[in-house]
Amino acid sequence: MHLQAFSLFPSSAGNVLFFVRHHLYKGKSHIRIGMDGKFVGGQFSPKKLRGGRRCFSRSIGGASISCSNSMGKDLYVPSNEKIINARLIYAVAPAMGHNQESHPESNFRVPAIVNALEKMELTPKIRGSEIIELHNIKPASVDDIASVHARAYVSGLEKAMDRASQEGIIFIDGSGPTYATSTTFHESLVAAGAGITLVDSVVAASKICLDPPVGFALIRPPGHHAIPKGPMGFCVFGNVAIAARYAQRVHGLKRVFIIDFDVHHGNGTNDAFYDDPDIFFLSTHQDGSYPGTGKVDEVGHGDGEGTTLNLPLPGGSGDIAMTTVFDEVIVPCAQRFKPDIILVSAGYDGHVLDPLASLQFTTGTYYTLASNIKQLAKDLCGGRCVFFLEGGYNLDSLSCSVADSFRAFLGERSLASEFDNPAILYDEPSTKVKQVIQRVKHLHSL
Repeated sequence: MHLQAFSLFPSSAGNVLFFVRHHLYKGKSHIRIGMDGKFVGGQFSPKKLRGGRRCFSRSIGGASISCSNSMGKDLYVPSNEKIINARLIYAVAPAMGHNQESHPESNFRVPAIVNALEKMELTPKIRGSEIIELHNIKPASVDDIASVHARAYVSGLEKAMDRASQEGIIFIDGSGPTYATSTTFHESLVAAGAGITLVDSVVAASKICLDPPVGFALIRPPGHHAIPKGPMGFCVFGNVAIAARYAQRVHGLKRVFIIDFDVHHGNGTNDAFYDDPDIFFLSTHQDGSYPGTGKVDEVGHGDGEGTTLNLPLPGGSGDIAMTTVFDEVIVPCAQRFKPDIILVSAGYDGHVLDPLASLQFTTGTYYTLASNIKQLAKDLCGGRCVFFLEGGYNLDSLSCSVADSFRAFLGERSLASEFDNPAILYDEPSTKVKQVIQRVKHLHSL
């Protein structure tokens, strides 16, 4: 096979090049893109790189993406009359075109959640003004994405879409099992834009009421593994990291507290803010799980030393462990940091039924987390809080757990007992959990 390398896009971050190989896989022609930046073979028709945030008109699995050249926010943020009575505001961006057959991070995930919300009567159609669904989502701009990611990566991925539409699925070398299709770039902008729009909405609400609604971005692709230089571990753009930078830049919310309770370490978010004293990143995750990062002694660097906290939980940890972590680690950290807003990487793959890990979280665990984080935001930062969907690959446990999180935001009782089966749980490794918590508390002077 003859391969020819050439530069795609000159940038201060370096030339972005991609590796492309043609091969057959289940009857499809595929492209390979290398994270080291080199593109081999073929040629793209470059499109103009977009700088400002623009909007597109299309329907994606129920989310209406409106088209407007206006930079005003009125189209995207609910009116004061609507928002003042709301307790929950959410956006749906399911990325239906970003899909690979039999891949765990599939386009079935968000629709499964939406179906559960409808079945359990947790939508505006039934609940009226206390729940708002955003129907107008402005995709993030390239500038928004570039506040976290290298422009070379962003422009290179955009250019690769033309080739993907001709050749099929793109596999990204060195990024774990991360794929892209011809719609991935746009749908990833929409996902990040949904989070940004929710930040706008929650901040607007906090200015007119003491108990603003919690925001929840039901989006994919997920984001917390995406590193500044590229994608990783199912993730394309760092949605929560992009929202954090946006909150600082646009709303003047200088101090951002990020909680990541996905079963896997949020290495991308970790790396993005590792030397930043104004963004506190706190991750709980299963020890030894993908991607192998997130050790206790990873605490930040330089000016950011002490504003990264990693707590790897031993396999088998469950509700008791997470409750203890929240009370003894998360709350005192947040109180000391004094955030202006709390953002949450909400991964539901720690559930005991999830196939990709071995923690013992239950639907009830996620209800308690959602309720406690909402209260924490109310106590510390005027209630400003936005959740971002990350992992969760058993569709039943994912959808039921998100639905119970919604109930927590609404102040309603949990229905976890109707789904959870205590008979499948076993004793948690309490001694190991206590040891890691004590080590973290010692390192961070808690």
